[in-house]
Amino acid sequence: MGLFTKDIKSMEDLLIHGLQDIYYAEQQILKALPQMIDKATNRDLVTGLKNHLEETNKQVERLEKIFAKLGKEPSGTQCPAIDGIIKEANETAGEIEDKAVLDAAIVANAQAVEHYEMCRYGTLIAWAEGLGHDEIVRFLTTNLNEEKAANTKLNTVALRKGVNAKASSAA
Repeated sequence: MGLFTKDIKSMEDLLIHGLQDIYYAEQQILKALPQMIDKATNRDLVTGLKNHLEETNKQVERLEKIFAKLGKEPSGTQCPAIDGIIKEANETAGEIEDKAVLDAAIVANAQAVEHYEMCRYGTLIAWAEGLGHDEIVRFLTTNLNEEKAANTKLNTVALRKGVNAKASSAA
């Protein structure tokens, strides 16, 4: 089902489609994070990515609870946006030999993922609120808050933990 297909006839349909989109995205992120962890060399970055991998598993569980509350089987719909972000991250990482510069790229790529997720969760919250799905709003808000916190931690790693400074001084 494409975003603007005849399958979407109501806001409820649009909400379900959006949930399928973010469910797919979280599944792809679960596959991509271990690769990012393996490539990262900064200790704080590795720890942050590992922690976010655990959080992402919990986010998927919350999405599965949302589907159950809506009487739907959890399923994803292909999301070209997250596929593109992950593809670009992999291509960029594959081109960088200097480990310090690679760490800076991993932070930037992870933030692109976080920003996509924050955008999607914010929209889903607004739609769920409009449809009166208060319990679903709570699950989505928890996921959104975790994504915002992950983004803040990435900023900290880049700026205060020295990833960007180290990369800037690389040869």
